[in-house]
Amino acid sequence: MKSVLSLVERPMTPEEKKELDAHVKAIAKILYKNTPPEKIETFEGIETAVRDQVLEHVSPKIAFFLSEKKREQQEDAAEP
Repeated sequence: MKSVLSLVERPMTPEEKKELDAHVKAIAKILYKNTPPEKIETFEGIETAVRDQVLEHVSPKIAFFLSEKKREQQEDAAEP
């Protein structure tokens, strides 16, 4: 199995890193507002809350986006 780094076609640009950081902060704010306060009183609670929220809300959308991109690439490659 290839590592994630070997699958990347090019390194992320500084501008992309900055944009990604801004989006991550925006996502974090939304997830924070939707997390019960008692779940983020300890480091362990924060870890669990983050993992649960990401698995429920973020990862499926990223996976769907990536699968759609893969499908588009395959369709483009199949065109004469």
